[in-house]
Amino acid sequence: MADARRNLPAAAVLTALAGYVDATGYLVTGGFFPSFMSGNSTRAGIGLAEQSSAAAIALMLIGSFVLGVIAGTVLRITARKHIASLLLIGIAACLAVSQLLFDHDWKMVGVAIIAFGMGAENLVFERDGEVRFGITYMTGTLVKIGQHIGRALGGGPRWDWLHYAALWIAMLAGGASGALIYAHWSLDALWGPVATLLILAFVLRHHDEQDESGETDR
Repeated sequence: MADARRNLPAAAVLTALAGYVDATGYLVTGGFFPSFMSGNSTRAGIGLAEQSSAAAIALMLIGSFVLGVIAGTVLRITARKHIASLLLIGIAACLAVSQLLFDHDWKMVGVAIIAFGMGAENLVFERDGEVRFGITYMTGTLVKIGQHIGRALGGGPRWDWLHYAALWIAMLAGGASGALIYAHWSLDALWGPVATLLILAFVLRHHDEQDESGETDR
């Protein structure tokens, strides 16, 4: 639990970024999500029923997202140090490539690459095979909020639900920011998240090095 609390600020930043790029991708594609795969699964089902191209687009984004999860998992297995930082740098690269593709009007390919990065983003805080934070999906987080409020009303810890509420608020704020910035900056909206990911990668690498130094001293 202490480890989760320590990583909560970084997880909130990543959740806000997921909301930001989801809003941007939604506006670019006219209704598809680069990180919210439940929404894309519903769009795929509707598209299949209507025999429309929406099914192919949604399934392509879902496939890209899953490939990102696979790539992130392989990196976690093979890399020895600074895994979170490496993942963040890789995600920043995905967003940068997507931005360049947007500039050349390859919008759907760009959004597919974002979906790949968002899949990998969920592995940043994996520990012992368990994903500690649902960074790109909020349904489970909302369930956790309800569970912990119910436990608090039953005499349990009073404020544990706030940790999950912080992630939901971050997603909401990120989505609103993405929509507002897209309205003013259009397809240049992703450079901000690229810079934020690189800064966060540096911060997490620094924390890793401090932890390793502390373990050596002990």
